[in-house]
Amino acid sequence: MDKIETSAEAAESAALPRCYEVHANPEAASGNKDLPKPLQKPVESKSPAQWAYERLIMYIQNFEKTLDGDHEVAMGFTGGDAGVMRIEGMGYFDPDVITFYGSDGGGAKTQLVQHVSQLNVMLRALPKSIEDKPANRIGFRLAADLEES
Repeated sequence: MDKIETSAEAAESAALPRCYEVHANPEAASGNKDLPKPLQKPVESKSPAQWAYERLIMYIQNFEKTLDGDHEVAMGFTGGDAGVMRIEGMGYFDPDVITFYGSDGGGAKTQLVQHVSQLNVMLRALPKSIEDKPANRIGFRLAADLEES
């Protein structure tokens, strides 16, 4: 059975992705952003999980570009007591589930599985976990994997 969409939903899903931002700091990137090749495909060709996964990678990578060598990216989750997770991996399960792998503030191994309709995360900078080790940059590994697939 075919999915019935409103004309607005059909137009939205057929649109080519675009990212636009404005920041208070004039040195921060603003306006239209050039998207990596995998994100330039029409939205209708992707599952909600894949589309959310790809955009999260872009946001994580852009956030990491603003960090110094003493900080790593972590995610804060809203709507519950999940707290903050240091991001060590990420994935998706078509058609609509995103999963995050990492560790919590106490170092306990953590995995969050979330439906895309409930996705609401906050990127945070946390001090890196080991002083003599370079900061972990998961966003760049995720983006490289996305480019290869």
